[in-house]
Amino acid sequence: MSFSPQLIALGEYLAGEFDNREQAIAEPIWYVHLRLWQRPVNLFSEDSITLFAEQANIVNLEQPYRQRIIRLQHGSDLDAPLQVQYYMLQDPGAFKGAGHNPDLLNTLTPDQLDLLPGCILTVNQETTAPNSYKFAATQLPDTCCSFTYLGNSVQVSLGFEATAVEFYSYDKGIDPASGKATWGAILGPYRYTKRGQY
Repeated sequence: MSFSPQLIALGEYLAGEFDNREQAIAEPIWYVHLRLWQRPVNLFSEDSITLFAEQANIVNLEQPYRQRIIRLQHGSDLDAPLQVQYYMLQDPGAFKGAGHNPDLLNTLTPDQLDLLPGCILTVNQETTAPNSYKFAATQLPDTCCSFTYLGNSVQVSLGFEATAVEFYSYDKGIDPASGKATWGAILGPYRYTKRGQY
C-alpha cells in the first residue's frame, strides 16, 4: 500500500527524541522536565506507520514509563483522512528502556499487544508551507479511552499537535468517578521540542 505524503510526514514528525526543557524551566511547579522517545517499529507495516513511545523524568532516565504503541494509518473520513490507534504492551517490563535502547524492540510482535478500542484519534492537518504541515489529533466524540493496567482501571484523554520541530501532548489521566483530570496536561499541553530524528 502506498502512503500519502501527509501520513509519511506525520510519521516523520512524531519519530524522534524530544524534551520539554524550556517549559520545565519556565514553569517548574506545573511541568516536570521529561524526555520522550518515539521510535519507529516494524509492525503493521502493510498499511501503517507504527511507533513505540516511552517517556521518563529527566532526573530519573533509567526509570521510563508510559510505554505505548501508536499506529498511524489512513482513515475513512475525508474530513480527517488520517487516524491514530493506540495499543498497550501486554508486558511493559519486557520493553522498559527501549526508548533509548531500541534493540529491545527487535523481538516485538503484534501478538504482544492489546488493542485499545476507544483509544483512537482523528488527525487534521494544515499545510503551513509546501510539504510542511501542522497536525492536530483529537479523540472521536463520545469515545472513552479506558483500559486495565496493573489491576487498576485507567481512563485517559488523548490528543496531540505536531510540526516538524515540536510535539505538544494533551494526554491526561481522568478520574472516572468525577471526570476530572488527575495527571498530565492539566493546565495545557506538554510542549516538547525535537532534539533528534529517528
